[in-house]
Amino acid sequence: MRYAKRGRLRFSSTRDFQRALERALRRAAVPMAFSAGFHPHPKISYANAAPTGTASEAEYFEISVTERVDPQRVCAALDEALPAGLDVLEVVEAWPGALADRLQASDWMMEFRGMPAGTLSQAAERLLAADRVEVTRVMKNGPRTFDVRSAVVSLVASPAVDGTCAILRVVVRHTTPAVRPDDVLAALQSVAALTPPTPPLVTRLAQGPLRTATATVADPLAADQDITGI
Repeated sequence: MRYAKRGRLRFSSTRDFQRALERALRRAAVPMAFSAGFHPHPKISYANAAPTGTASEAEYFEISVTERVDPQRVCAALDEALPAGLDVLEVVEAWPGALADRLQASDWMMEFRGMPAGTLSQAAERLLAADRVEVTRVMKNGPRTFDVRSAVVSLVASPAVDGTCAILRVVVRHTTPAVRPDDVLAALQSVAALTPPTPPLVTRLAQGPLRTATATVADPLAADQDITGI
């Protein structure tokens, strides 16, 4: 299943979504499969959720069901049961193979208000020209320093069509640890002293198989759609 986080719901955490989804599955009467044991829970697998505070058009999860269902019906019922801003966009019947293995890269869009596109473009060029750019992020086990540059596949700055902001499109490989949009911003600050007047609005536009030749991200559900004819 692919869903979006939009508007104010971009501030919902993964835990918030998990609770909302389990309630929505019950309201939508989806025949969920449950784990065994003293505390059964629905069999749901979440894949590479976007950081809290970022919007997304490409979040994914898998569920196990006890009987075959109509993906279109599940999509409509589940979307209606979830709050506005958590929108179910696509449901397909899964075939063998882990969904997480298909999520190789993400395409992010960052909207910078009050910053010239030329300034953003120059900073992007300096990052791309570097061999290695390290940033440090505090994680559960303490601070960790890692290279951002090796994960960046493409970095393109341009003015918005309406001229209201500068837009930075970033395609990053999924690495360990994952390079997030705030890590890219920290790298831009490190190599070009880029300091936005306000935090950018960040949206994940896609995640899926990486097409290295074109520096693009493909649809991870395309193979399932081809098989099922959906």
